[in-house]
Amino acid sequence: MVAPGSVTSRLGSVFPFLLVLVDLQYEGAECGVNADVEKHLELGKKLLAAGQLADALSQFHAAVDGDPDNYIAYYRRATVFLAMGKSKAALPDLTKVIELKMDFTAARLQRGHLLLKQGKLDEAEDDFKKVLKSNPSENEEKEAQAQLIKSDEMQRLRSQALDAFESSDYTAAITFLDKILEVCVWDAELRELRAECFIKEGEPRKAISDLKAASKLKNDNTEAFYKISTLYYQLGDHELSLSEVRECLKLDQDHKRCFAHYKQVKKLNKLIESAEELIRDGRYTEATSKYESVMKTEPSVSEYTIRSKERICHCFSKDEKPVEAIRVCSEVLQMEPDNVNALKDRAEAYLIEEMYDEAIQDYETAQEHNENDQQIREGLEKAQRLLKQSQKRDYYKILGVKRNAKKQEIIKAYRKLALQWHPDNFQNEEEKKKAEKKFIDIAAAKEVLSDPEMRKKFDDGEDPLDAETQQGGGGNPFHRSWNSWQGFNPFSSGGPFRFKFHFN
Repeated sequence: MVAPGSVTSRLGSVFPFLLVLVDLQYEGAECGVNADVEKHLELGKKLLAAGQLADALSQFHAAVDGDPDNYIAYYRRATVFLAMGKSKAALPDLTKVIELKMDFTAARLQRGHLLLKQGKLDEAEDDFKKVLKSNPSENEEKEAQAQLIKSDEMQRLRSQALDAFESSDYTAAITFLDKILEVCVWDAELRELRAECFIKEGEPRKAISDLKAASKLKNDNTEAFYKISTLYYQLGDHELSLSEVRECLKLDQDHKRCFAHYKQVKKLNKLIESAEELIRDGRYTEATSKYESVMKTEPSVSEYTIRSKERICHCFSKDEKPVEAIRVCSEVLQMEPDNVNALKDRAEAYLIEEMYDEAIQDYETAQEHNENDQQIREGLEKAQRLLKQSQKRDYYKILGVKRNAKKQEIIKAYRKLALQWHPDNFQNEEEKKKAEKKFIDIAAAKEVLSDPEMRKKFDDGEDPLDAETQQGGGGNPFHRSWNSWQGFNPFSSGGPFRFKFHFN
């Protein structure tokens, strides 16, 4: 009996005729083996049944070396190769078994099955027909008949697939090839043919999957590696393209197309890596220049143009160049309306430009496509706070500066406005009151925007001088009468109450 969980049991469930391995009795006289070979065979059989495949293989190697004409040693070694998933190694051993013992139907059935998987339909049919002529057991006869029917069906489907391909009916060809490859799973040529159909149908990733399988099924398949590399390149995946073309050159360093493609991909890859390093270092202007070079290096593949513009949009946004950022981000979004990165970067640029409604709209669109992105959620909340804030007092507008203004610009704007609106400049009581209010707002704006901590609060949508937004606040310190401000020098370098300032 065979243990239900053994390797042989598992193999037998797939290939019933393999059970002959366990029941196959070695006849020393017939095979002419010596005692050492017999020992290796018996020990190998036990190890195989126990699932110790590597150890079993070593024993069968020794048996073959000890008696190169022993068909049982070859057959058992082939079975171990199959259990290890090494069908290519198993096939020569099965062929050797058949050469040594022509009527060994189990080996011929197994070889026919492997040939069918490889798509070698004529050779497989020949094995199945010979099994039927060799006085097989009932189970072997049923298996051979079933495999012959299956092989005939594959022949018909292959013919239909080739006709459809020649007629440029790639959808039909794919349908036929799908059915064939369910049986002929190791047929490299058919996988390459289906890959061509996928390329024609605009499905490059499916083509890549088939070509990767073909590169493993066929030795030195430089053509498959070249096609995989070019497909990745067209998809904008320069790193994987570079990896695959290197595999081609490992097989043939003089491969002209692979070498030419390698130089192009390597140049592009170097530019992109350099640009990303500059972005990490905050050198956005230089990074923008690099990505402009990327577009010039590869103008024919739209994916690189889109990705380059996406990164340039990011650089402009981070470099606080909102006008340029909005322009380039909008170009990206015309091509890819759902590009989350471009939406986030344009929203940030809109915030700098105080276009809060537009920023909110971009953040909301981005959130629809990536609801778990914390950056989007925080950006949207900030934009909503700033919109609400803009409907109240806006310190940037009071001083007439941009949100990305430097401290020196803020001080300069403050001094100019403080001089203009100082109440001492006005004699009319009504104008003086208006100037007092204006001057207080200017002083408050300068106080908030020149203090990094207070400015950050304001930029986050919170007015640090608004009693309503401050927990336990005691009111706005700037909301007092003009008398409190007498003697305030807008040109001092210190606090607001140090020097008296008079206007003539």
